[in-house]
Amino acid sequence: MLSQDAPFDTRNLPALAPDLVLAEQPGGRWKIQSISPALAALAGRAVEQLQGKALAEAFGDGTPPLAELAREVLENDRPLDAIPVSFAAPRPARLVAEVRPGGLSEDFRGRLVVFRFRRASPGEAGQKLVYGGMVGSSAGMREVFRKIDLYAASDAPVVVTGETGTGKELVARALHDQSPRHRGPFVAVNCSAISEELLESELFGHEKGAFTGAVRTHRGRFERADRGTLFLDEIGDMPVHTQAKLLRALEEGRIERVGAEAEQKVDVRVVAATNVTLEQAVGQGRFRADLYHRLSVLRIHLPPLRQRPEDIPHLAEHFLAMFNRKYAKQIRRLTPDALHLLQSYLWPGNIRELRNVLERVFVETQAEVIGARAFAEWIRERQDFSPGNWNLDAAESRPPQAVSPPYPLASERLLIEGAPRTALEAEIVPRGGAPAGARSTRPADLDVEEIRRAYQAAGGNLAGAARLLGVHRATLYRYLDKLGLRREDLEG
Repeated sequence: MLSQDAPFDTRNLPALAPDLVLAEQPGGRWKIQSISPALAALAGRAVEQLQGKALAEAFGDGTPPLAELAREVLENDRPLDAIPVSFAAPRPARLVAEVRPGGLSEDFRGRLVVFRFRRASPGEAGQKLVYGGMVGSSAGMREVFRKIDLYAASDAPVVVTGETGTGKELVARALHDQSPRHRGPFVAVNCSAISEELLESELFGHEKGAFTGAVRTHRGRFERADRGTLFLDEIGDMPVHTQAKLLRALEEGRIERVGAEAEQKVDVRVVAATNVTLEQAVGQGRFRADLYHRLSVLRIHLPPLRQRPEDIPHLAEHFLAMFNRKYAKQIRRLTPDALHLLQSYLWPGNIRELRNVLERVFVETQAEVIGARAFAEWIRERQDFSPGNWNLDAAESRPPQAVSPPYPLASERLLIEGAPRTALEAEIVPRGGAPAGARSTRPADLDVEEIRRAYQAAGGNLAGAARLLGVHRATLYRYLDKLGLRREDLEG
């Protein structure tokens, strides 16, 4: 048996051994009936500490959640093969799971699900996937792609959840493009971008003269999406009285224009998206429970970018290629230290924010490679959230404050994980970000104070100071000689 202190080695997982057997419990919960020593070590516990315990106590942070995979196997009564699964803590690992129905439990009161794990092959771990405009290789995104393939053929409503900027409309478009409705229209509407008074008319249409300003008959989004897909973005913000009419359209497949005397039949598949917790909105009375149950037949969750940093290099490559075509330039790549910096940031704006940051740096860069120093100004803004030089009065009067992601985090981490807390380190590369010998993509322009702060932040190590400044160590030595600086000058 592996000790709790032993490093987890995925080679300890036999290819065909049942590593985990889950027993179904009342209320949709799962209990660990048996677990292999190697898998228990992944949870940082001994086998006897986990047997009989709730699944959430051991593997609550799996992506995708093991409980969700077990539930899918039982609901569809068929196995799942080659499902990439990642575990974040306490010992990160990326595995491939095979999930099978395991029959009935010994007391015949519940069903069993059997998991077998193996190491991911090089083609399964790290290979970039592009699917419907989405890019990624992480277990979370592979699960999104798998669910799109699985749900595309159905006409059942789908709810896509995820934070702002994760790409929920791309998921909706991919569901449409892979479905039998792909020749029909894809119609999108943002429920929070239209006033409460006009949303009902926008969705269901209106007759001429139905209200003041209705000078002609208007076809609503449902009619325009007939025989296709209707994407309702930010559905959690839909007014309650409009929710009732939407429920009727979903239940009966019929709509009635505002001011009309008769209903008409429509054939529409609805895909809804939300960045708020619908369950919480139901509890607060802001969202109808009956509409929630009617919509939440199928669900796809888009993980935030901070939970899949391994996708950032693929996304950066994707966006660089896009910007090269757009601006007719040839910037080949980001340096390893620049990628390390991007992977250290928490990305509250997710992929939309990443794209905007990369486009900004792309436009400013004249070299063929983008280094970490190119992001210095952006880091200062993110760390301090200061107004900048365009409003010095506001900068002086308003205390610096950290930018908080819109979604609650499990911890009070800085936006740049492991980022140094000194003013200097907020301006340049986090400690350890640039490898030795890495060169900046911008010409060095260092002054005495900047060098002194880097030297002190690096603990008196010149090589470390050069890494923080984003320049070659030889460049720093030349500046020391040019400025007549000695070590004792830098320590003052």
